Amino acid sequence: MDRRKNPNHITVFEHQCLWTHKGKDTLSAPQLLALQQFYGEKGVPFYTLIHKGVRFNEYVGVLQMGSLTIEVLPKADRYTTEKDWQAILTGMLLAVGAFNIHAPSSSSLSLKSNFILDLYFELFIIELEYLFNKGLIKKYRKTEGNTLALKGNILFSKHLQQNVVHQERFYVRHTQYDQQHLLHQVLYKTLRLLQRINSNVSLNSRIGSLLLHFPEMEDLKVSEATFTRLVLNRKTEGYENAIAISRLLLLNYHPDLSRGKKNVLALMFDMNTLWERFIYVSLRKHLRPGMSLTAQASKYFWKSQKGNDSTIQPDLVLHMEGGKSVVMDTKWKNLGNGKPSAADLRQLYVYHEYYQAHKVALVYPGPANIHPGNYYEADHQVLSDKECSVITIPTEKGIAAWQESIARELLRGWLGR
Repeated sequence: MDRRKNPNHITVFEHQCLWTHKGKDTLSAPQLLALQQFYGEKGVPFYTLIHKGVRFNEYVGVLQMGSLTIEVLPKADRYTTEKDWQAILTGMLLAVGAFNIHAPSSSSLSLKSNFILDLYFELFIIELEYLFNKGLIKKYRKTEGNTLALKGNILFSKHLQQNVVHQERFYVRHTQYDQQHLLHQVLYKTLRLLQRINSNVSLNSRIGSLLLHFPEMEDLKVSEATFTRLVLNRKTEGYENAIAISRLLLLNYHPDLSRGKKNVLALMFDMNTLWERFIYVSLRKHLRPGMSLTAQASKYFWKSQKGNDSTIQPDLVLHMEGGKSVVMDTKWKNLGNGKPSAADLRQLYVYHEYYQAHKVALVYPGPANIHPGNYYEADHQVLSDKECSVITIPTEKGIAAWQESIARELLRGWLGR
């Protein structure tokens, strides 16, 4: 299906706006109302409300509201097409481990669009098919009720209440060994959710086949606590990926609880966090011997007399032989004139001091360039030896090539200076 011709599918880039009265793609009044209702009084981080429309923030991914699907893509430099940025976003998510699958490789996915919602749906289906091929595990569980055979412990008070005229029955508590347990209840609920909200016809038959062969499960109310209770062991470790996708889908699905609203599924990712993680995994793959990389290494920065502590936490700290270290902070934004904000520069100055760094850098997406600079001494007249560089790294369609480019620019280009 060509989604560009589907009025219920809209693709935008981060920081773009959608209105009801202007633009290439427009919202209907009911669609805008659904976005406003989901935003509510407390707001959501994915977008802000504007006059007759919404403005998207730095979150990317997909929002499904009833029949409307809004795909929000990143955009940083020379690539302009939706297809390019769909591939880049999907590749970044694959690289950071957002998609852990049992398929031999991502090329085994049948979808050609790389549309992120469909991709997650198919990954979940792949995981369930994998579990079915291995065989669904059984667990012991305690149950009670009327049976025709005396097994387990008879509960006399309930037996007398319910079986006065049914002497052939016994009310007992006993242990069963079957597939009716929390892991399967979560997966079954996710599968039923896919049956309701999936709009990709190529997945319908696979969802139907899995439902046909899945044992009927008790309905389950799912919350964060549900997944906290799930503890995997050697026997159940094969369920890890399927449960991870179930958690993402079920906890980000907001069913219509009052008349007139829309069911909402929000699979959105903060591009600042994704960019930081992508830089981290790219560098880690190409570290030279004697190097180590730490992400989010916090240090105490301030303490009040009341006992409250405050910390600072750079994105990346690279340790090298000889005790030297460098600090990098990643920022997913277009610099435009090439000048970073004063707040970003001040932040890196503090990292320079507290981590006793050899040098520090701000890392942005953009045309390949390394702009070294130095902080002034306290007299504001003389430049110190404290170096802070501004580094821009271009995006690449090929994720492996992009990761090599990141390592080359940072580990050789910047550190080699």
